[in-house]
Amino acid sequence: MAGVLIRGGQVVDPATNRNGRFDVLIADGLIRDIAPTIAANGAAVVDAAGWLVLPGLVDLHAHLRQPGREDKETIETGARAAVRGGFTTVCAMPNTDPAIDTGGVAQYVAQEARRVGLAAVHPIGAITRGRQGKELSDFGELFEAGCVALSDDGNAVAHPLLMRRALEYAKIFNRPLIQHAEDPQLAAGGVMHEGLVSTTLGLRGIPGEAESTMVARDLALAELTGGWVHFAHLSSAQSVELIRQAKRRGVRVTCEVTPHHLALTEQAVGEFETRAKVNPPLRDEADRQALIEGLRDGTIDCIATDHAPHTDWEKEADFDSAPFGISGLETALAVCVQTLVVPGLLAWVHLVEKLSAAPAKIAGVEAGTLRAGAPADVILVDPNATWTVDPQRFASKGRHSPFAGQTLTGAVTQVFKAGAQVA
Repeated sequence: MAGVLIRGGQVVDPATNRNGRFDVLIADGLIRDIAPTIAANGAAVVDAAGWLVLPGLVDLHAHLRQPGREDKETIETGARAAVRGGFTTVCAMPNTDPAIDTGGVAQYVAQEARRVGLAAVHPIGAITRGRQGKELSDFGELFEAGCVALSDDGNAVAHPLLMRRALEYAKIFNRPLIQHAEDPQLAAGGVMHEGLVSTTLGLRGIPGEAESTMVARDLALAELTGGWVHFAHLSSAQSVELIRQAKRRGVRVTCEVTPHHLALTEQAVGEFETRAKVNPPLRDEADRQALIEGLRDGTIDCIATDHAPHTDWEKEADFDSAPFGISGLETALAVCVQTLVVPGLLAWVHLVEKLSAAPAKIAGVEAGTLRAGAPADVILVDPNATWTVDPQRFASKGRHSPFAGQTLTGAVTQVFKAGAQVA
């Protein structure tokens, strides 16, 4: 059983309430033992003194672009970016070409990920056929093919009756619908947050109410149907408060926030900086603070990257024409450490929970824990290491990040997936 013995690290595993110095024995793809001291007995020893030993991170929201836009990203390049960032499990959004709206496309994504053999990739199916918002997909076929949730991400399910029926349908399978909460009429033509900066730059804005009105509608529909709604990439203070109140009423709702919405505001757009063009847009400081508070008090369940790579020729166009989205898998952990842990807003144990156990629970996958007997998805992190973001060295094909040139704290040093070292 030899395997690998990770010795002397600070194990932080919220799923098992473990936070202290332990040895971790990995063998045959599983966590075999965790104890204060474990004899090597032939296992290869990794000295983790001074490092954190964490469960592999779980990303509930990433765009891997394959099939259809392999010029932007492939499952292989996306998975390689994921493990570099400490993510051993990734949920792939369905806005591919064709969309993941049939069991065959979902199985293709999962099979390609197994062929690559880096991170586990779980497909998220489309709520509507072609993500067109007109006709529901075959939910049973998609869940049977391995989809962990359904979403039309990139588009909202705008029609209220269709969303009601979708919630009723998904309830049969006890799985969430991930809503891109944005009223398409309120947001139409907008390219950044509506506020002083958009007015100064002469850019059409997207008000926070474009998100919060859709959140309010879908909370009402979830309350009506008993279905499970999950809101992607929250950005506004109004949305956080609506969800906080709904959770108190017992509505079945979960939600996520991205590292870039926690760290940045509309000011990052600066002089038409397309690397800061994301959807939903970066909002003002009051919104950012509300997101952090929502994360701290449990209103926001988890952190997800919304990794959305694009080609250079697309992203380096004028601001109006450039697509929304940035590459985030390789910077997510360090951005969160810099934004939340370093200033004392969140302890490591809480950050790890938001990036591992919580998203794993929402996705319903066996990941995000170092429990004995669990798959040996383990990452080692130097919590004090500093590094400078250089997108030209990303494993992702997408080389656009608003954090380019910034020095961040917290570096992933080694990554094990099912016991095999992959980074």
